[in-house]
Amino acid sequence: MLKCPKCGGAIDVDAEDVEEGDPIGCDECGADLRVAGVNPLEVESTEDLEEEEEDDDDLLDDDEDEEEEEEDEDWK
Repeated sequence: MLKCPKCGGAIDVDAEDVEEGDPIGCDECGADLRVAGVNPLEVESTEDLEEEEEDDDDLLDDDEDEEEEEEDEDWK
């Protein structure tokens, strides 16, 4: 039996019925989750994934800004 990464509640999921990447939900707190692995069975919060993607996008945007500044300085 799995535990929700948000509330710690029990999630009843059979590993044979899901594949990696499948969305599932927590019945106790309503969190949107995703199957992160099937052997062993693991889930992760999609909210955490979205935050990580936003952080990655911010880092990429910062890198692009720095490159543009360097190009501007080189042009002068």
